Amino acid sequence: MMADNEQQAAIQVQDLKLAYGDYVIMHDVSFTVKKGSIFIIMGGSGCGKSTLLKALSGLKEADEGSIYVMGVNFSSATKKEKEAIMHKTGILYQSGALFSSMTLAENIALPLEQYTDYSKGDIAELASLKLALVGLRGFEDFYPSEISGGMKKRAGLARALALDPDIVYFDEPSAGLDPVSSKLLDDLILQLNANLGTTIVVVTHELSSIFAIGQDSIFLDATAKTVIGKGSPQELLRNPPNDTVLNFLTRGKEGNIK
Repeated sequence: MMADNEQQAAIQVQDLKLAYGDYVIMHDVSFTVKKGSIFIIMGGSGCGKSTLLKALSGLKEADEGSIYVMGVNFSSATKKEKEAIMHKTGILYQSGALFSSMTLAENIALPLEQYTDYSKGDIAELASLKLALVGLRGFEDFYPSEISGGMKKRAGLARALALDPDIVYFDEPSAGLDPVSSKLLDDLILQLNANLGTTIVVVTHELSSIFAIGQDSIFLDATAKTVIGKGSPQELLRNPPNDTVLNFLTRGKEGNIK
């Protein structure tokens, strides 16, 4: 049973262990993602950030522990219950994961065609609305090869938002982007969170994004194979729990702390 405060959480992770065969990625991981928050999963290379994201989104089973998403325990949920939860979440992958043979509108229409009973006209209108939401009004008939990397990320986000999810997961959203495009994507994430109240979980190692959008966070460590820091990025910077977190947040330049 979950406590009342846990039922109000978007995500509740308890004593989680993730592994590939005998190789343990992480263990004893526990944290809460509040509804309507922007939550950062950070850490150095090889700490398991993307693996954890797969587990949260239902793409990887937990080896031990539990993951509650909107009050439903993924470990004990039926296939129907799990699919219902997954339909209420969206994912933006590093590459945007758009189908190159489809226009942007067709990419966004795909989940609407698969999971709703909307008419073709309604689906076309919704696809245009989602593109407009991410600043791509008028690009419905463009193919992914015809737009920039930053625009591909925004189009991927529009598709992630197609089914009006309660939670959106971002896997290294700034990867491959120039600083200007990265800043525009950060601003878009903040706008979506503020305007729609969407719970957002972001895997990233980019300091500029971490401090620009992060409201709460965990720090995963590849050596300890668990969480070694929790709290808002700003609080972790002011009061680092250990040298590993301090060095990550300052890139080894402690004088950056304000």
